[in-house]
Order: sequence, then structure tokens, then C-alpha cells
Amino acid sequence: MTAPGPDTGPIDYLVVEFPPGTMTGEGMPLLLDLVDRGLIRILDLAFVTKGQDGAVAGVEIADLDGDGDLDLREFHGASSGLLGDDDLREAGAVLAPGTSAAVLVYENVWAAPLAAAFHRSGAQLVAGGRVPVDAVLASLDAVTDAPSYT
Repeated sequence: MTAPGPDTGPIDYLVVEFPPGTMTGEGMPLLLDLVDRGLIRILDLAFVTKGQDGAVAGVEIADLDGDGDLDLREFHGASSGLLGDDDLREAGAVLAPGTSAAVLVYENVWAAPLAAAFHRSGAQLVAGGRVPVDAVLASLDAVTDAPSYT
């Protein structure tokens, strides 16, 4: 695993909660496709579980479902060091009791050339963020439902 360099694309994280019985692996081929196409680079991938008592614990990627078979072997060892124990505890704090979560840190490789061009010209990114999907959908619904005056 190589460390991010000065011309690295934006680095994001996701915490995906899985209620019991919902970790089907359906999203893994899509994640691998993003990596294979060079759109993202996985920096860290970890799994946590939150017990009914609220206790948060890490889950080894090697065998997530406890069946004795190696799971997600493509991501075994995906650790850049960006994701620490405090981060996993913080991720676990937002989980509902009895659920598990994947915590993913990734680089948006597609944006690295743009970041490099900005860096070379002396420009710098001074702010960034994400618009929640629910807010986008609500905004689109409001536009669709608005009366037309044309």
C-alpha cells in the first residue's frame, strides 16, 4: 500500500451500516470495479460491530461471516494507517445496537490530475464537502412539484 502523495486526489470515507442478515457482498464487485477502472484507491477498509450492549469491536476482514473461509481477500491488508482505533470507535458510535459496519477510506484517483494541475499553478482547495443524498432528492422533488409559469 503506497502512501498518498502531494498530487493525491481527495480522500473520503464511508461508514456503511449492515443490520443483521444484510451483509450479502452484492456491493463488493461494484467496489472492485471502481478500483479496477482507476477511479478510486482503497486506503483503508475495516469492519466493526456493535453489540446489543453498545460495545464496539473490530471484526477481522479475514472471516467476516464466521464460516471459516477467507472473505474479501482482495482487501486483506488494506491499511494505510489513516484509520485508527479512535476512528473505529467513532464509527461504532453511530451504529444501531446489533449491527455491523464497513469503514472505508479511499482516494478519488480520478481527481488527482486536477489536484496536480491546481497544485502546479499555485492554487489550493480551501473548502469542500458533501451534499447529503436526501437533501438532493428533496430539492429535486421540490423542483418537480413546483408550478410552472412558462
